[in-house]
Amino acid sequence: MRSEPQRDPLGQRAEAAGLAARLPALQLEARRIAAGVVQGVHGRRRAGPGETFWQFRPYQPGDPAQRIDWRQSARGSRLFVREREWEAAQAAWLWCDRSPSMTFRSSHAVPRKLERAAVLMIALGDLLVDGGERVGLLGHDERAVVGKTVANRILRALGSSEPLSRDAPLPGDRIPAHARAVLFGDFLHPPELLRDWLRPHVAHGVRGVLVQVVDPAEETFPYEGRMVVEGMEGDGRRLVENAAELGRRYRTVWQAHRQSLAEAAGRLGWIHILHRTDQPATVALVALWQALALPTAGST
Repeated sequence: MRSEPQRDPLGQRAEAAGLAARLPALQLEARRIAAGVVQGVHGRRRAGPGETFWQFRPYQPGDPAQRIDWRQSARGSRLFVREREWEAAQAAWLWCDRSPSMTFRSSHAVPRKLERAAVLMIALGDLLVDGGERVGLLGHDERAVVGKTVANRILRALGSSEPLSRDAPLPGDRIPAHARAVLFGDFLHPPELLRDWLRPHVAHGVRGVLVQVVDPAEETFPYEGRMVVEGMEGDGRRLVENAAELGRRYRTVWQAHRQSLAEAAGRLGWIHILHRTDQPATVALVALWQALALPTAGST
């Protein structure tokens, strides 16, 4: 047995084109599962323009000078900004990993990780728009906008004919201060990279959710006997004589990685959600929607 082979540039372009062809069906699936989520009232107490005082926070570079509360600032040696509660629209920024590892699936009984992430991303975008929120796509939008165009913008972003990239395990764009962000990916790189990427965003008040989408075989490694394992992102090929023995060690490493990722996110005020592609997409969407409704973040 072997994992799916490493993609060459032509194979990556074909994979991207194949995803583009399946996107209309994925959009229908996304809207079906979104319709099954009870929306209700958001109940999100967030900072933003409004009439009700929410909190003071230290001034940060880039904050408009008119937002400085001089009375509060005069009590100490630091400048403070007055924030007000916003119960209407708030910006949410979405991103999806399109690296080659996201095209993996262990069998035809489960979707590719990228396809499941696409369904969740489109469904979430629809829910956010229906709730009156502004939505932006990291790497594609200069600003978050309100309107029903979000689904089409996501489809265009994910349906790019460009080969899937492996050189950007995390988005390179800066997330606007005080926004919420949702990142979809398998997050198989070291948690330290995630921590180092998130820190400057967290320093500007950005909070959000990591949705780690994995194939069931990536958690359980259910293989036995002699097999060839071939990486999907230039990791080479390895002959394994005893897959069952490797699996026992692999599962220990996997659990440690999963725990480290959740802890790294939690320490920075982000929420970590693990979703397996053999589970219903609705389960992940409900967990994600509930996570976004929390006034503060932790890890799950």
